[in-house]
Amino acid sequence: MSATSRPGCTVLGIHHVAFAHRGQEVIDGLESLFGLRCDLTEEASGFLERMFPVGASFVQTLEATGPGLVDRFVDRRGPALHHVAFEVEDIDVAFAELRRLGTRMVDEAPRPGGGGTRIAFVHPAACGGLLVELVETNKQVENGGQVENGGPVGKDGPVENDRPVEDDREARA
Repeated sequence: MSATSRPGCTVLGIHHVAFAHRGQEVIDGLESLFGLRCDLTEEASGFLERMFPVGASFVQTLEATGPGLVDRFVDRRGPALHHVAFEVEDIDVAFAELRRLGTRMVDEAPRPGGGGTRIAFVHPAACGGLLVELVETNKQVENGGQVENGGPVGKDGPVENDRPVEDDREARA
């Protein structure tokens, strides 16, 4: 895998593409049509995350299982591409460089993600409406890799596409 780089932000490749949906149809299609098998499943508040290896990358499914960011996303757009995730060499360096450039970020700092990764989301307004996740895979995280906060969360609460969403964190507690 060759790296694409700008000073301070080395992108190693596409870590995953994420698809938001409800029900079993997407999972069944990936398995029966393409022979893909889920190798990681994690539950988060309001959704179930599954990772399907495809070469050096993954297809991630985000199945809405209750109220939350994924459920609202599917209500508004139907089943659809949710985000693209780039694997970066060093998320702390990449995050600091993007902030230095004035890039609007969803997260205030890198945070633990699924499967023992560290993640941060770039606000969709910074990339023409595309939600981009930065993923670092080479460091252990303190919480055992659990997805936190049920999706991107900025300083003012959850963000979905270009807008903050109603804060339902109290309802999830």
